[in-house]
Amino acid sequence: MKVILMEDVKSLGKKGEIVEVSDGYARNFILKTKKGVEANSRNLNDLKLKKASAEKQAQQQYDAAQELGKKIEAGKIEVSIKTGEGGKAFGSVSSKEIAAEVKSQMGLDIDKKKIQIKEPIKALGTHKVPVRLHTKVTAELTVVVTEEA
Repeated sequence: MKVILMEDVKSLGKKGEIVEVSDGYARNFILKTKKGVEANSRNLNDLKLKKASAEKQAQQQYDAAQELGKKIEAGKIEVSIKTGEGGKAFGSVSSKEIAAEVKSQMGLDIDKKKIQIKEPIKALGTHKVPVRLHTKVTAELTVVVTEEA
């Protein structure tokens, strides 16, 4: 019997796959626990529509991430930190502060977890900070760190 898996089943297949199983296994386990449905024409059509919808939604998210990436790369933000004698910084600029400044200066809402800096910025000057917006889209944000007056 052919069944469409509704969730991952160990040693059988992943969600959305069509697999061939014995009739007893299908009736007594797969269908009973709602881990799959029989692969008839109606269910196959539903699966096709769901896949098309998921692909369309994924494409929209990708396009939105690319658009946001262009806006991020086009702009820059300024962050000021306290410095002591000789231009030595007292504090640092973290991803949380960068996210807050992007929201206030550029009007874009970026999650601090998407800002990928290895360690907080402790030096004055211009820094390029990678922002991962999508699995396939990473934008470079220009952060200018200045001395606080």
